[in-house]
Amino acid sequence: MKAMVLAAGLGTRLRPLTNDRPKALVTIAGRTLLEITLARLRAFGVNEVIVNAHHFAEMIGEFLQANKNFGMRIEISREQELLDTGGGLKKAADFFLEAGSEAGEPFFVHNVDVISNVDLGRMMQFHREQNALATLAVQQRASSRQLLFDAEGRLCGRRGKGSDELSRNADGLQALAFCGIHVISARIFAELSEGGAFSIIDAYVRMAAAGGTITAYRADGCYWRDLGKPESLVEAELDFENGLI
Repeated sequence: MKAMVLAAGLGTRLRPLTNDRPKALVTIAGRTLLEITLARLRAFGVNEVIVNAHHFAEMIGEFLQANKNFGMRIEISREQELLDTGGGLKKAADFFLEAGSEAGEPFFVHNVDVISNVDLGRMMQFHREQNALATLAVQQRASSRQLLFDAEGRLCGRRGKGSDELSRNADGLQALAFCGIHVISARIFAELSEGGAFSIIDAYVRMAAAGGTITAYRADGCYWRDLGKPESLVEAELDFENGLI
């Protein structure tokens, strides 16, 4: 099984920790965010990973080499200019479409700066059952960026400041927060008409408007934390100590 780890961001919210390293190599509980993410993916059967990198990209390569890629096949997609989540995924298309037993199979995309105990195996099974273009782990929690889903869990738009941007009309819309974990069908690459740097969420909203199935995987009862700020790292350390992770 394959996956992509999104790790190319500048990590500006984590400064000064990211002044001399990429956010992927910031540590909690003695382990880097990248190692924690890879271990999670490996535990659910992922053995081939592509990591996008920009800020201190060479350090990520050296870290992986020093740890023998943690027993996985790992490639690095170096971005000379930041491509955002959608552009970064599109640049890595060949990794997911290459000939072999995994060609065309659904894959995970996981932000390096989130940690959770979401059951990725169940999420993959749900994705296959829905035959979706993409399945997004979501929760009902406070967030400044929320996606809108209908009663059947299909993406219908997103909530902006003071107004909703709808791609599909539906009754009973639910505003849910995205967890930074996706399962994506390889056929999505044929639908990514955007070029250069672009947000995958923007592409999802466009695809939903065209009738594509972008669906919600409810992870309401799961542990989840965004590790984008120094104070979040401290809180996550305590969660490790208290056995929550």
